[in-house]
Amino acid sequence: MTYQVRLTEDARQDLRRHYAYMLEWDEDASEKALDTITSAMEILKRLPFSCRKAPGNNALMRELVIPFGSTGYVALFRVDGSDTVTVAAIRYQREDDYH
Repeated sequence: MTYQVRLTEDARQDLRRHYAYMLEWDEDASEKALDTITSAMEILKRLPFSCRKAPGNNALMRELVIPFGSTGYVALFRVDGSDTVTVAAIRYQREDDYH
């Protein structure tokens, strides 16, 4: 079974924000971070239930941990039925509002 991976507008804005932030420091690192995030999300096409459950009672809300350097990112997503995964947010693990 293969799932279609969709990103909400908030998740797309998260990607742009992370890219822009990294771009201020290091152009190569910003490209590498974007590549790392998009490559990691490929697992959602085949194995979304292999990711950890997100906090709360909804078993269909999951988190994909994406290592990057000494920290990384976390993609919050929901499994929508038998054929779609929706990425709701992408957070950097050192963000002030990261939980």
